[in-house]
Amino acid sequence: MRVAGVLRQAAAAQSRTPMIHFIGKRTSPKSVDHTAHAHPAAPDGVMPDSFVTYRSKAQQHGPLSHRSTVLSAGGAIGGLPGKALGPIDAIRGQYFDRSELPQRFWRMRWTQAEIDAVETGGASLFA
Repeated sequence: MRVAGVLRQAAAAQSRTPMIHFIGKRTSPKSVDHTAHAHPAAPDGVMPDSFVTYRSKAQQHGPLSHRSTVLSAGGAIGGLPGKALGPIDAIRGQYFDRSELPQRFWRMRWTQAEIDAVETGGASLFA
C-alpha cells in the first residue's frame, strides 16, 4: 500500500538532527530576589510609598484626587455636575480626536472603486 512511503519517513526521522543547539545543562537559579523594585522604564525610578500616595497623583481620564469634592457631594456618583470637576482640555501636543490634527493626518476617504475591490475580493479590478 504505502509501505515505501512509511519506511522512507521512518528513515528520514532517524537521521534528522535538530537545527537548534542548547549550550550546557538547564539550571535553576539558587536564589531569586522577590523584593519589589521600580520598573526600569519608570520616570523617576522610585517606588511609591504606598498605594494611597500613588493614587493621589494618578490620572485616568482626569485627576483621581477629587476626594474632598466627592465627600462634600454626598459621595454618590453624579453628585456634582461635570463642570465642577474641572477642565478636560488636552495638554499642548496631545489631541483627543484625529479630526483635531492637521488635515494631512486625517483618515482618507475610500473611493467607490476601492470599496468594490474589497467587497469582491479584488475580482472587480479584472472584470
